[in-house]
Amino acid sequence: MKKILFYLAAALLAASCATKPQEFTLGPEGYFRNEGVDVMAFNDFYPEGHQGGICVIMNGHRVATNGDLRFEATPGQWQPVPRQISREEGDDVIVTRLAYPDSSRHLTGFNPMIYPDAVIEYSVTAKAVGDHIEVTLDLDQPIPDAFIGKAGFNLEFFPGSLFGKPWIMDGKDGIYPRQPNSPLLQTEPNYKHTGDFHLENRPIIDFDRLVAEGKGYNPIVADDIIAEPYAVGRCFVSRPDDPYSKLTVESLNGDLKLYDGRMNHNNGWFVLRTEIPAGATKEAVKWIIRPSIVKDWTYAPVVQTSQVGYHPAQAKVAILELDAREESKGNADVYRIDASGEQRVLSVKPEAWGKFLRFNYAKVDFSEISEPGLYQVRYGQSASSIFRISDDVYDRGVWQPVIEYFLPNQMCHMRVNEKYRVWHDACHMDDALMALNENGIDGYDQRPGISKYAPGKAVPGVAVGGWHDAGDLDLRIESQAGESYILSMAYEQFKPEIDVTAIDFEKHVTEIHEPDGRNDILQQIENGALSVISAYTALGRPYRGIISSQIRQYVILGDAAAMTDGIPGNGDDRWIYTENNPSRDRTTAADMAGVARILKGYNDALAQKCLDMAENLFRSTPGNRLQAAVELYLTTGKDIYRDYILEQQSSILQGMGRSAWFTARVAKAWENSTDGKEKAFADAFRGALADLKDNYIERAAATPYGVPYQPSIWGAGWDIQSFGYQYYFLCSAYPEIFDADLVFDALHFILGRHPGENTASFASGVGAVSATTAYGTTRADWSYVPGGVISGTAIIRPDLPELLEFPYLWQQTEYVLGGGSSHYMFLVLAAQSLLKAS
Repeated sequence: MKKILFYLAAALLAASCATKPQEFTLGPEGYFRNEGVDVMAFNDFYPEGHQGGICVIMNGHRVATNGDLRFEATPGQWQPVPRQISREEGDDVIVTRLAYPDSSRHLTGFNPMIYPDAVIEYSVTAKAVGDHIEVTLDLDQPIPDAFIGKAGFNLEFFPGSLFGKPWIMDGKDGIYPRQPNSPLLQTEPNYKHTGDFHLENRPIIDFDRLVAEGKGYNPIVADDIIAEPYAVGRCFVSRPDDPYSKLTVESLNGDLKLYDGRMNHNNGWFVLRTEIPAGATKEAVKWIIRPSIVKDWTYAPVVQTSQVGYHPAQAKVAILELDAREESKGNADVYRIDASGEQRVLSVKPEAWGKFLRFNYAKVDFSEISEPGLYQVRYGQSASSIFRISDDVYDRGVWQPVIEYFLPNQMCHMRVNEKYRVWHDACHMDDALMALNENGIDGYDQRPGISKYAPGKAVPGVAVGGWHDAGDLDLRIESQAGESYILSMAYEQFKPEIDVTAIDFEKHVTEIHEPDGRNDILQQIENGALSVISAYTALGRPYRGIISSQIRQYVILGDAAAMTDGIPGNGDDRWIYTENNPSRDRTTAADMAGVARILKGYNDALAQKCLDMAENLFRSTPGNRLQAAVELYLTTGKDIYRDYILEQQSSILQGMGRSAWFTARVAKAWENSTDGKEKAFADAFRGALADLKDNYIERAAATPYGVPYQPSIWGAGWDIQSFGYQYYFLCSAYPEIFDADLVFDALHFILGRHPGENTASFASGVGAVSATTAYGTTRADWSYVPGGVISGTAIIRPDLPELLEFPYLWQQTEYVLGGGSSHYMFLVLAAQSLLKAS
């Protein structure tokens, strides 16, 4: 009888547990969690990048985001966003206070926005209630009448995972389409009711030119013609077919409307919204967000290795990324694959590393394997990509695509051909007009009184050289000079031979896979220097850059040659900017001094111009000019630069983390000097290296990847490349102090051993799996440029690593100049050099 009662009680308990819904709770991480579902509330604040507001993550995937008050049904990156006042966590509740306008962005700033004439403070409350999250929008003031039907609470759905998938709205159903579909809906644009919020003493962009009324589509307006909603109702279900992605949103006090944000912005997302009714304040919008909960869901282990592979002499360590609730169990196996099949060659017990981000990590060391061949690391049901172990693993198709494809494709003022393909026609041959004295777009800002050219007047001789940076098609000085400098350092250190491209600057034609008898790296260094020097010659000072003056031009997708008509002196010409920026001038002086050293003997006339520019900037620019002095000393050997370096000894030793990497070449050379001051400097520099080494070790040890990974919004791939690039100068000069591991670890990170389930190589077209959907010149085709290196895995704060296969997330998949690809190329060449020397 006791046994019967026991089983009965157990059955009742099991039944009650089976029917009781799992509940959301607010955890110490600062977001709501229920099994594998997380709901965040304003942990992020980057709405123009589809990252912020109310955010829903289901079983490791971000499905919806940017839940917040917006003044457009389908806003883009140019539409106004609120400013966040406060965010407070309570008992299973998060209350965020926000307001319109953000005056610091109204017609000014990095990307000026036009704020509607509405002063609104409001709160968004997210509250855990059993198996759902209750979201409430409370307004301090009603929405002005002019924006009734425009203002609403939006939630954006990531389109990349929804194409061809179902949705249901009340009794209506549909399939998410791959392209936006008509009919269109016309509304009165918000700029007709613009507020007066510009802050005094801040630069300002011309409103009439920005709006360009009557001149066709304009991304900063873009709310005048949108798509009609696919459906209207009170209860919306996305992905009813998939319990791992099913998300239900119910509106308690207004209709839900499903829009396609790609109709007026190519990079838009699907948007679910409820409009705010006239006069509403308290509970202006109230939603129930109910994600499907899969009981006992756990994150599948991810095996992270280099997508390219390893040299036999390298350390070889795979990283296991595990659910935070799990420790590694059992062994990881390494399989060798040959013509006869596969065989297990090693079984390794993973070494626990600990918690990082939201996961547990372990390491699988298979360094003992050195036999060349194809390999794969497996752990349970998870496996890495297949990779090579070989002496020539870095010799072909690894660093070369940067020079072979990416940089040629980015060349401005050139037609770029590749056999049957035209990457783009000769472009921007009408460069450039002097910028107007006003706030520009994308960080450009022309101040009065610093250019010898009147605003709007043609600046001659600048339609030569340069690279488009990279999806935006502008020419920034840090991109042009910086890229040339990094390429120069790569050539100086490693002297790589490559000639697979014919470049004719006089005819403005580049032919990919047509050798011309000249080293392609030197030709690309020349290309960047030509842009910098031509602008310096014309302006008598460094340019800030050259960029389109109109947002419609700036966002162009397709052939760069379509941006302007190529005829100088009319309204579609790009603008050239200059600035007073001593910091940038100091960096440019260093860059051009290094470039001059490498171009000498290849293009002596251009080399001399680079050197003259560097020396002029050194003489005329205030502040710490140490890097410029180092490069100028290495180029000229002049005492003025030697003496400056010696004078800076104290500050160098106090700031080794900033300057040791570029000063190491001089300090090492002076160790054998007979000059007392130089020898004393070298000895003091060496004496400070021990602490610097400890700093590098401490930073690298903070992650399981052996490199510091601390992204804010953007992926940190470029920072890690720069970290490895700088470290190489230390380990090559002082190998007895600095081992080479950090160089290899930085390279492995870029090539696939990085956080998150997407283990693609950041270098497009390099490795077994790579980023082949990227934010570059081919993004409208969901394609890539070989050798471009994306920004990489970003963080959805506070702790979700994310790398989406989507071409319009610049913070994850953008290419850039000034280090994005050239630092990567340098790392590969560095790895080759270090392995040959070992």
